[in-house]
Formats: sequence, C-alpha cells, structure tokens
Amino acid sequence: MEPNKSRISAKDFFLHLGAMVALYVGTGALLNLLFTIINVAYPQTDRYFFVSSISLPVATLIVVFPLFLILANLIRKGYASDPAKKESGLRKWLVYITLFVSGLIIAGDLVTLIYYFLDGRELTGGFLLKVLSILVVAGSIFGYYVDDLRDRLTGSRRMMWRIIAGILVVGSIVSGFTVIGSPRTQRLARYDDQKVSDLQNIQSQILSYWQSKSALPQTLDDAQDPLSSYNYIPLDPQTGESYEYMVTGPLSFDLCATFNTSSTNMAEKPGYSSAYYYDGMENENWQHEEGRQCFSRAVDPDRYPPFKL
Repeated sequence: MEPNKSRISAKDFFLHLGAMVALYVGTGALLNLLFTIINVAYPQTDRYFFVSSISLPVATLIVVFPLFLILANLIRKGYASDPAKKESGLRKWLVYITLFVSGLIIAGDLVTLIYYFLDGRELTGGFLLKVLSILVVAGSIFGYYVDDLRDRLTGSRRMMWRIIAGILVVGSIVSGFTVIGSPRTQRLARYDDQKVSDLQNIQSQILSYWQSKSALPQTLDDAQDPLSSYNYIPLDPQTGESYEYMVTGPLSFDLCATFNTSSTNMAEKPGYSSAYYYDGMENENWQHEEGRQCFSRAVDPDRYPPFKL
C-alpha cells in the first residue's frame, strides 16, 4: 500500500510559490546591495561605470526578507499539522529547483575565480569580495535546503539558519548606509546633482540667447523663450527660489547656487563625476564646496558666433 499523501490545496501551493519567489527576489536584492557596496569601497579604475542607488535593494530586502520568514513559518506549521505535506511533489520540485540553481551559481562563481587566476588577471580586493559574496549567499541557500531535504531542520538548527540570514541581510543594509550614506545624505546629494543639472540648463539658454542677440541677457527672465515649452528657467528644487545670475562683462557672467555637500567628497565615489564640460565655455567645471558657490563663465565667440539673420 502507498503511504497516505495529503493533497496540496491552493493555499499550500501559493504559500510554497510565494516563499520561493520571496527567496529569489530577496537573494537578487541582497547581491545587488553587496555588489554596490563593494563597488564603492573598491572603485574600479580600469573602466568607467555608475554606482546604482542602494534604495531599491534595501527597500526590497526590508519587505521581502520578513515576508519569506513569515511564509516559511506558515509552511512549517502546515507540515507540523500534516506531515504528509512534506512529501508532496510540489515541495520537492521547488526545493530541487532551488538546489539546482544555487549549485549552478556556486559552480559558476568558482569557475570564474579559477579562470581569472589561470588567465593571469589581477585578482583585486573588490573582485574577490564579489566572489565571496556569491559563494556565501548561494552556499547558505544550498546548505539550508539540503538540511530541509534530509529532515535535519530541528528547532535549534532552523534558528541557526535564521540568524545567519539575519546577519547577512541586516549587516548588508547597515554596511550600505555606512559606506554610501544615509537616506538623508543621498537625498541632499540628489538635490546637488539636480542643481548642477539646472545650472547647465540655464547656461545653455544663456549661450543660445547670446547667439541670437549678440549680447548676454540682463536677467534670467530675459533668457527664457515664452514661445518654447521646453525653454524654461528652472528653480532651485530644494528651496523653490531662483538661481543667482550676474553679468560680469560683455562675454562673462556668474551663476550661483547653494549646495548641501562638497563635490570633492562625492567625487571619491566611483561613477560620480563632479566636473562637467560644455563646449564653447572656458574653464568649465562644476566642482563645488558646501554652501553658496558661484561659477564664473566666459562665452567663446569663435566657437559660438552670433547667428546671422
């Protein structure tokens, strides 16, 4: 006689599926966060790249990790009330798929490490930390589900895996804020980035006005074209006030704004550039200190001669 097997209900199906989706999404967010932290702590100097924000992976982990724990706990309670559910085909398929994927990731991680070594490539600290991150995260998942399949998840052992997962997730989030900055610091830096972008926009409109009028505008309102829906003078996104503009000569002017951070400190982060160049301007850059900063500009009439009507 075949052993009595409990049928999987719709509730059981979505609990198992939800737990696996939460696991995969959370794992992706965790690795994304770890890689971003490593990119900041160990900048790559051989190529230019942007550092992605940690906001999305952190937000994902804050929601998905507790959700996974809740779903896993509900599944465990279901097993306790009906042990036959542990032998269901659904559970075994999902567990074996997870073991297969995590095993492939571990193997690929080790192959990459060995390949880099045999190929004579430089094994930088950042690269080794990324390899170790993948190995630890994927290895932990593999080890947990091997224990699950072998029915070794006693109360103490289950708690051990929860502590390991908690240390990985919480430690990564804390490290992210420590290395990259708190949400407030990132928000202030975004304000500064927008201010630089606005000043570039205003500068472009001033240059366009010069080419059209053979003179610099006396005020920012003069530079604005009322007939163009795209040509507008932006305001400071933080205060809602106008940027400062002063004509200092027939071909020169100053643009001023108040910044929250120093671009020198921000420029130490990989992928961040505090110097922007605009063709036709002399001594062009947007490096700034914290506080009020003015940028002196001079139009090059040889590169941008006035339009001939």
